[in-house]
Amino acid sequence: MTTLQYLSGFANEFSSEALPGALPVGQNSPQKVPYGLYSELLSGTAFTVPRTEARRTWMYRIKPSANHPAFKRLEQQLPNSQLGPVTPNRLRWNPFELPDEPTDFIAGLQLMAATEAADKASGVSVYLYGANCSMQRVLMNADGEWLFVPQQGRLRLVTELGVVQVEPLEIAVIPRGMKFRVELLDATARGYLCENHGCALRLPDLGPIGSNGLANPRDFLTPVAHFENIDQPTQLVQKFLGELWATELDHSPLDVVAWHGNNVPYKYDLRRFNTIGTVSFDHPDPSIFTVLTSPGVTTGQANMDFVIFPPRWMVAENTFRPPWFHRNLMNEMMGLIQGSYDAKAEGFSAGGVSLHNCMSAHGPDNTTTTQAIAADLKPHKLDNTMAFMFETCSVLRPTRFALEAPQLQGNYDDCWAHMAKTFNPEQP
Repeated sequence: MTTLQYLSGFANEFSSEALPGALPVGQNSPQKVPYGLYSELLSGTAFTVPRTEARRTWMYRIKPSANHPAFKRLEQQLPNSQLGPVTPNRLRWNPFELPDEPTDFIAGLQLMAATEAADKASGVSVYLYGANCSMQRVLMNADGEWLFVPQQGRLRLVTELGVVQVEPLEIAVIPRGMKFRVELLDATARGYLCENHGCALRLPDLGPIGSNGLANPRDFLTPVAHFENIDQPTQLVQKFLGELWATELDHSPLDVVAWHGNNVPYKYDLRRFNTIGTVSFDHPDPSIFTVLTSPGVTTGQANMDFVIFPPRWMVAENTFRPPWFHRNLMNEMMGLIQGSYDAKAEGFSAGGVSLHNCMSAHGPDNTTTTQAIAADLKPHKLDNTMAFMFETCSVLRPTRFALEAPQLQGNYDDCWAHMAKTFNPEQP
């Protein structure tokens, strides 16, 4: 792995070669590429976007990607992907069980919610994954970039540009259209996946925070070149408008010997996030916990934010310390990687999911609220916790599968049902 020196906007370029001299010098696609390789461009944005937005990578590979027969629609599709009826209700799910039968990453995907169909140029789709065996096939997603949030089990992501190993409390991003294979480094793996159909993820602007804080660019890693020179049958699966199609190759498509560009896979350790908090009063908006953002059409209103709630010190005086009760414009799908979430005393377990859509009222449950009002406000540390949120400006519609799953908590509203009326007009 090499360090990403600058992630915001991906304005800088990165390069790597698995064989000395494999990268051409002076031009991207020379008449004769070193080692008899083929040059190929992977564009993640339109050619004419501003330079700060452009994402593209030149690859120098053993065989060009065009060398494949026709794709055929697979009989086995992603199950349970039909969106359910519209509901404004707050929803929460218990963790889903790991599969019993041999299941690789593709077969273990379950769509939980989506903002709109995969053929749109914005929005997100949120999946859970559960697997107990490594992929023997290779996957390419034409519908969006994928943000992996492991909750249990380590993954080895073998991509065209190299290998990225990711574990719980780390995240990884695979660009749209990049081929990769998911291998398990433990017996089982489970986690969350956000498919971003809009502008590519990048670091948020820091504004008055200044030049340091939140996620630091130097902590992001991108792989070094690693290629497979294997001549054996390999199935390449393509996710296209939500459907799975496949073609049979006579070689491994993970055969890039050298590359340069900024449309790259990367990983980040959430434990390196530099949390910014208040030292006086009030609880800051959750935007202060943003790791990555995908800009939306309206300035300041993201297509998608990835927000975390990591271990941190609570030191504010004379204030309600948990997240306050609120209704807001954004739509929040939340998960828990480990520990407990400070706004919920029970019911939200590691591996679980909650959904609070636009303008739905939510906040700390009854037990948490009562304890927070009576708490002695000494400095204390929230430890052994890592919750996160996929937040989007578009409403997330749960799938029929999610709405009918036995893991859906039918009594979620009860956590706010017994809040006592403490109002006393005679006592200010």
